[in-house]
Amino acid sequence: MILEKSAQVVEKYELCDHCLGRLFAKLGKGTDEGRGKSIRFVLNMERSARGLPPIEEPGKCELCKDVFERIPDFVGMMREASEGIEFETFLVGSRFPREILEKEKNIWAELGIETAEPINREFNRELGKAFGKSTGKETSRTPDVVFIIEPYSHRIELQINPLYVYGRYRKLVRGIPQTPLPNFEESVASIICRPFSETSGGKCVFKGAGREDVDVRMLGNGRPFIVEIKRPKRRKLDLNGIAEKINASERVEVLDLKVVSPREAERVLTQNHRKEYLALVRVEDGVTREEVKRVAKKLNGMEIHQRTPWRVKKTRADRIRVKKIHSAEARWIDERHFEVKLVTDGGLYIKELISGDRGRTTPSVSELLGKRAWCEKLDVLNILDH
Repeated sequence: MILEKSAQVVEKYELCDHCLGRLFAKLGKGTDEGRGKSIRFVLNMERSARGLPPIEEPGKCELCKDVFERIPDFVGMMREASEGIEFETFLVGSRFPREILEKEKNIWAELGIETAEPINREFNRELGKAFGKSTGKETSRTPDVVFIIEPYSHRIELQINPLYVYGRYRKLVRGIPQTPLPNFEESVASIICRPFSETSGGKCVFKGAGREDVDVRMLGNGRPFIVEIKRPKRRKLDLNGIAEKINASERVEVLDLKVVSPREAERVLTQNHRKEYLALVRVEDGVTREEVKRVAKKLNGMEIHQRTPWRVKKTRADRIRVKKIHSAEARWIDERHFEVKLVTDGGLYIKELISGDRGRTTPSVSELLGKRAWCEKLDVLNILDH
């Protein structure tokens, strides 16, 4: 069957060994070019036995236009396009003209061939092997860079895949937003991203696992975050050195920096975390030790129904969220102040839990006390992963 169909092909079409062998790519092992040479050799042995002249490989392949002979040129183009870019793994893709792809499929259909592979698949594979041999780089399904080649227009497109770095940050002072805001010179994001951009040569995008208000500190074990570095020129980053530069700000501190996969980055940003808070509460009408103790006892294990607070209503969907307080401890300070330490579900607005937000959060500390209370200071003590 193979020889019969091969004979029909070479008698009708002038195909190079690559294109001939590719018709039977799913049979046996080896390269398509090697298959083509073997098929042509056996066919010519039979022709010789019958006194017929051999059918040599044509001067120019009518299907691929000898594109495989130009692979060394494409390797040179790839090296030039990636000059100055640090990477260890790569992938090759290509865009072939529609007329070549259609002509190839027509040959398959005409001869009833079901063992072929497309020309772009062989081209990508052979070019990848040649580039890897030339540079010492390796192919990967999750590559650092992707080369897209247009073989007949000699265009090359270089896609540099993002680099993802995980860490946790502490915000040591109040008055800094997490991301840039008008009237604020700095943000957690800008302080963290600056040394990443300078070191990598790429554009840095900061993504926090939740956020705290401008006037709230983030302490303890820190809030998880991901830095996405787009089109990095350098991928081997001195993370300890970057951490030292960030921590030198004395306003933001980072911990546990490490490079992660895109899947790990997504998990960090979508995981639901419990949070531990410390709030300083003011009660203008006064509060006793007994009242503080009673409020803490009631809050412990309580389910809170919280409608989207007034202050964020423009940027959040207006709905009721049900959150749980897992533990509550309180300490009386003076006749108008007490501290309350809470472990809650993620997404519970603590300031509104205390004030009641004009009835939008219930029950609230104000409601439990029967007196107007509000949060004077708030710290996130820990982000709990479990």
